[in-house]
Amino acid sequence: MAIKLHRCSAMWAKVDAHPCHRVQKALDEQGIEYEVVKGPLLPGRRDELDRISGQRKYPTIEFEDGSAYREESKDMAARIRAGNLFQS
Repeated sequence: MAIKLHRCSAMWAKVDAHPCHRVQKALDEQGIEYEVVKGPLLPGRRDELDRISGQRKYPTIEFEDGSAYREESKDMAARIRAGNLFQS
């Protein structure tokens, strides 16, 4: 089973300034397998994301053990590119 990338449903927004795309692109560049979980655009409707990670912001990575990782997207992308995604 791969990790899950919880992101907004705006998959068409493929610019580096878009937080969800920034993290997804870093995962792709590093060859990390993941499942995209598209969620609601409105934060008030992100109950499932809140249950998983304790917050309502995208992007969020959910690991196989059920734990979640969330930072600012630039920091997330840097950690992924540095090869440290799976280190605590």
